[in-house]
Amino acid sequence: MRGLISLLVVVYLVGVGVELAPVVQAQWNSGTAAEFASSVAQALPDAMAWPAKVIRNLTNRG
Repeated sequence: MRGLISLLVVVYLVGVGVELAPVVQAQWNSGTAAEFASSVAQALPDAMAWPAKVIRNLTNRG
């Protein structure tokens, strides 16, 4: 059971990373560290909701 929970947590965190990758790539070398942190913080709520976005796209409700 612990293995399954660990796998789900890892998959979730990889998905968050995939969602944040474009923001990180765009902001990595441009601007200050504060601007980078601000842009990542603004994108984080949407990135953390990636499972809902996937389900919505699969069921064609979005």
